[in-house]
Amino acid sequence: MVSEKLTVINKMGFHMRPASMFVQAMAKYKSSINIVFNGKNIDGKSIMNVMAACMKCGSEIEIQCDGPDEKEMLAEAAGLVKSGLGEN
Repeated sequence: MVSEKLTVINKMGFHMRPASMFVQAMAKYKSSINIVFNGKNIDGKSIMNVMAACMKCGSEIEIQCDGPDEKEMLAEAAGLVKSGLGEN
């Protein structure tokens, strides 16, 4: 398992469009992905779970990837969050 701690920087947080972008990008990987936020594990491949978590700008999250392509998955997931999920 690999993980990285990040801060959500896009102004509107993980609302519909960025959550959808994130989930679609992660769907191509075989590994599992969890986002740890406020002590909860969120399935990073579930649009409903990602949106329901209410991750807003400034939220501290940890992305955890586990599986055969975990390093590539984590690199893309972290890159998306660091880039503002297409909104900054």
